[in-house]
Amino acid sequence: MYVVAGSTGRVGSATARRLLADGAEVRVLVRHQSAAAGWERLGAEVCTVALEERAELGAALQGCSGFFVLLPFDLNADDLSAHADRLIASVAGAVTDQQVPHVVMLSSGGADLAEGTGPITGLHRMEQAMLATGTTLMALRSGHFQEKVADVVDVARVSGVYPVFAASADVPLPMVATHDIGEAAALALQFPPASSEAVDLVGPAHTEREVAALLGDVLGRELRVATVPEEAWPGALLEAGFRPHVAESLAELYRADEKGLLAPRGDRVVHTRTAVDATIARINAAR
Repeated sequence: MYVVAGSTGRVGSATARRLLADGAEVRVLVRHQSAAAGWERLGAEVCTVALEERAELGAALQGCSGFFVLLPFDLNADDLSAHADRLIASVAGAVTDQQVPHVVMLSSGGADLAEGTGPITGLHRMEQAMLATGTTLMALRSGHFQEKVADVVDVARVSGVYPVFAASADVPLPMVATHDIGEAAALALQFPPASSEAVDLVGPAHTEREVAALLGDVLGRELRVATVPEEAWPGALLEAGFRPHVAESLAELYRADEKGLLAPRGDRVVHTRTAVDATIARINAAR
């Protein structure tokens, strides 16, 4: 039995679906009972539980041979670090209580660093906490999600502008499809490593200008790429509706990316294949 957290999100759902397709027994964790019926129809066992509830989470992990987990980034939290630490303590405690033999964790490039990477610092602490439980940890460190383009589709469609929070839109960046991350997580659960490791998932590289052109083709209009300079990031994020402490955390993440701090530095690299144009077409079709 494999337990999958985040089953209503992109990566968690892809992980669970691949496991089910492979004939594995799967228990998905959902926060709300309303999400249960769909998974039950697919053949999954469903457990309604919140990650911050250690005892209930432990009960959901009982007897499992592997656990996929992530660290949700809650934009509504008043203190991002404190919120992350509560989740980390609960998850690590539950994994310890149940002596879960193998954990696959969605992490990120830059999670080897303790500071200077915005919300990724929480993933650093979570990797360390998981390693301390005694489980065999596979930390899947992803770079840019291809699906981040979904955040700007509406703006681009209406305004014809494709915003880029970087000094240049012409730097090739590896971009990973969340479907590929789910596939990697499902395989890792079924074929665990002999010892803990950090695996960098590296997708096809594209510049933001190339992505803007591909999105423009799908939307049927030419998009103007607008780079946002560093000094304007906090203000632009506030204008977009983010709370001040969240805007500052995201700005720190963008600065880390500009400095190359999110580059692969794990134990090994796995290259993924989904092309970004396929992801953009899928995002647009779903709207």
